[in-house]
Amino acid sequence: MAKRVYLTARDLVFRSKLGAAVAARGGEVVREDAGCDLAVLDVEAPDALTRIRGFVTRGIPVLAYGPHVRAELLRAAREAGAIAVPNSQVEATLLELLA
Repeated sequence: MAKRVYLTARDLVFRSKLGAAVAARGGEVVREDAGCDLAVLDVEAPDALTRIRGFVTRGIPVLAYGPHVRAELLRAAREAGAIAVPNSQVEATLLELLA
């Protein structure tokens, strides 16, 4: 079964790269978070931790990513229930989650 992935990224090139990774595994990037099987969120978004908690509460796995120099945000995302990785690892981690 193909996964429906809700994906947020402020950088359009980065978003395209992650979207291509989803497509490579037979998944689909969706615009609405309702009904998604996986959420991929930028930890630097203003409401990231609230959104992570919301997805986790609904039983939806979350992959959070951000700059390695923002270790406190990545840690907070993990504490909120997400798999949180630096930007350099998000594509590989996403591919693993979709395998």
